[in-house]
Amino acid sequence: MAAKKTSSEERIGKGKGGKVKVKWVVSFISCTDDMRQTIRGLGLRRMHQVVEREDTPAVRGMIHKVRHLVEVVE
Repeated sequence: MAAKKTSSEERIGKGKGGKVKVKWVVSFISCTDDMRQTIRGLGLRRMHQVVEREDTPAVRGMIHKVRHLVEVVE
């Protein structure tokens, strides 16, 4: 019996070719330095930029850490 996907797995795109698209939508002004480094680590340089990353546990953890600043694009 297959495990049911959670809503976060569906949003992130698990099982859709191994790629996930992330869009930076909220400024990181007044955020901590580690959140700023996470945004940069995802490869985002400017607001409303979309980047495509491998769907790995490390990238999913980074997205989870700054989930209030980014959105996953389908």
